[in-house]
Amino acid sequence: MFSFGKKEEKNACKCSCTAEDIAEMDIKSCCGAAVNGICCVKVLGAGCKSCHELYENAKKAVAEMGLSVEVEYVTDMQKIMESGVMSMPALVVNEKVVSMGKVLKAAEVKKLLEKESV
Repeated sequence: MFSFGKKEEKNACKCSCTAEDIAEMDIKSCCGAAVNGICCVKVLGAGCKSCHELYENAKKAVAEMGLSVEVEYVTDMQKIMESGVMSMPALVVNEKVVSMGKVLKAAEVKKLLEKESV
């Protein structure tokens, strides 16, 4: 697939966990890499400035929380459509869309991650 100047996608979560898998099992066992209840963090976007800004803020929030989870940047429109996201950028935590259509600051991302890790 051609990227047409878009940032290359980073696949952080090497597992094939789905939202259903995560709901059915203890989140700590998902892909063996869950940290404080966080398995996967993804930013869905088309490669625009706002999407890159959310991606950088999400990475900053994860680092400030001391999580060893890598933030994945998804630009594949097929995958984005499958997630049900209608406006970008979007933030996905543990395969659940937690924000879409706005650029969150790092502090806002941290609050969402803390909420999802409970």
